[in-house]
Amino acid sequence: MTGAPEDDDLFDHAPAAYVVLDRADGHIVRANQAFSSLVRRPLDEVLTCTLPRLLSVAGRIYFDTHLMPMLYLNGRVDEVALDVVTAEGERVPVLVNANRDATGVRVVMFGASERRRYETDLLRSTRAAEAARQAAVELARTLQQTLIPPVPPRIPRLEISAAYRPAGAGDEVGGDFYDVFNVAPSVWTVVLGDVLGKGVRAAAVTSFIRHTVRDLAMQLADPAELLHALDRALRAHDTDKFCTVVLLRLTESSDGWVVEGASGGHPLPLLVTADGRVSEVGTPGSLIGILDHPHYTTFTHRLGADELVTLYTDGVTEARRGRELFGDRALRELLRTASAQPASVSQAVPDAVVDYQGGVPSDDIAVLTLRPAPC
Repeated sequence: MTGAPEDDDLFDHAPAAYVVLDRADGHIVRANQAFSSLVRRPLDEVLTCTLPRLLSVAGRIYFDTHLMPMLYLNGRVDEVALDVVTAEGERVPVLVNANRDATGVRVVMFGASERRRYETDLLRSTRAAEAARQAAVELARTLQQTLIPPVPPRIPRLEISAAYRPAGAGDEVGGDFYDVFNVAPSVWTVVLGDVLGKGVRAAAVTSFIRHTVRDLAMQLADPAELLHALDRALRAHDTDKFCTVVLLRLTESSDGWVVEGASGGHPLPLLVTADGRVSEVGTPGSLIGILDHPHYTTFTHRLGADELVTLYTDGVTEARRGRELFGDRALRELLRTASAQPASVSQAVPDAVVDYQGGVPSDDIAVLTLRPAPC
């Protein structure tokens, strides 16, 4: 199969491997020098071969079962990845373009070693990045397991319940946390907060805040003083994170529980009375860890026998459905009509918020509810 001299010269000196196959069995009837160099065989040997013989085992199967049938069906194939095998047995990746006409099958091959190396490196890097991401997620989850106790501790003569729902599919750790711990006989500290951001860094800062609060609560009885000390500690910490916190100190006396508390940029606790009235308790305070001169105010409330207190993060009231927020009014109405049992309230609030968002919460949700235990 020959053409004009200039065509022969173009064929023989083409910058890509070029072969012409017999239509019947894939026998090579013509090949150029680039193809000879690619398979590292002399041209006279190449012309005694079929193309499948010069392919890897997988390539032969693909050639017979896919490439040739596609050529006969469509008349051409483009960018098919195969491996040719050199005389020394080395596999060389190539990309194949081919077309078919009445005279035979024309095949052009482009070496793809660099592309294959790039793809291999990219795949390796992708897998390494995914492994690192998974390790980071597991680390953050491990940290958060210490920040979100499975259940609050049992406290004599006090009912307390909490619930936590992560944002989205739950595969990214957020900054919501709560804690309940004993600081003296008949004295308990309850803290609920929200650290800016998500992931390992937020979880690490959350862990720092939780343990700092525990340490400070053993030294400072006044909630406002404690928040001032926490603010100083966070601003001295090597982080750009800040947080909101609401803290309660509960002291049991002969005639019930006395609640002292303070808020640092956090939604104030909601008090539900026996007749269904819902109101905020306390005074708003500054964010923790961001202002040079923050202010915090301690409030005191004697908890009535039938009163219930609910703490929550902004994942409740700022939950969105389109442009509409779940909001304070819906939360108060839910608390007004809900069961007076802390476990029921702590479960009902996140359930309602998740349902409001179509089953996929856009932010983490933490809720903690308490009331005096019935005698």
